[in-house]
Amino acid sequence: MRPIGSALKTLALLDLLGRAARPLRLADLARESGGSRATTYQKLVTLVQAGWIEQTPEGGYRLSMHAARMGEAALKQANLGERSSAVLEALVLEVGETASLAMLSGVHAQLVQRAEAEAVVRVERRVGTLLSLDNSASGRILTAFAAPEFLQLLKKKGGVLASAAVLREVKRKGFAISTGKDTPGVQSVAVPVFDGKGACASALSIVAPVTRFAGERYLKPLLRAAGKLNALGFVLQAMPLKISTSLRAAASR
Repeated sequence: MRPIGSALKTLALLDLLGRAARPLRLADLARESGGSRATTYQKLVTLVQAGWIEQTPEGGYRLSMHAARMGEAALKQANLGERSSAVLEALVLEVGETASLAMLSGVHAQLVQRAEAEAVVRVERRVGTLLSLDNSASGRILTAFAAPEFLQLLKKKGGVLASAAVLREVKRKGFAISTGKDTPGVQSVAVPVFDGKGACASALSIVAPVTRFAGERYLKPLLRAAGKLNALGFVLQAMPLKISTSLRAAASR
């Protein structure tokens, strides 16, 4: 049987958006795909309705978090999600506290993977929980290592960020500690996980009650675990050889 040509052309737009470093406008997508503006727009409307893409306030199109969720499902079916879970579980065994992976979702950081410690954190955070960008350790990491133009977009969309001075300090040190304002009595420390292009793909964190929180003690295990995640070579691709000197210093302590 022959494949459905219109479906292939619609899915080709997903490939274009997946390869793009920024949201693409209708004119860009029509030109790159070789279709007319009218037919390209119809395909985009279909993909938006299906939840695969979303339109930015500036009129560009980008992949939605639905695509990330489907990617996570694909990783699990390929046993890659299981392998990354093993990294988080090993980290939990080493430090005795709960470990999480978070990614940007709209104007928040969202937990996408989690491994629980036996000593349960007082405030429960499940996969899918949204964290603030300004107060959470993961939110500070994801914004400190983001491109300036992306930060401007987040602000336009109503995102609340930590001060520029705080973000510069987070990037200089290579790790972030939460303020504790989001969830009183609980604190976390996070480090960046980079993709193959050197961009921060996610934040790996350890969370614990403030009564036993020891942020500095978690740094070496966190950095080792981040390196293992990158070595898996999938969504969180191989870590660049050049990492910041602050990260090297933290890893050597």
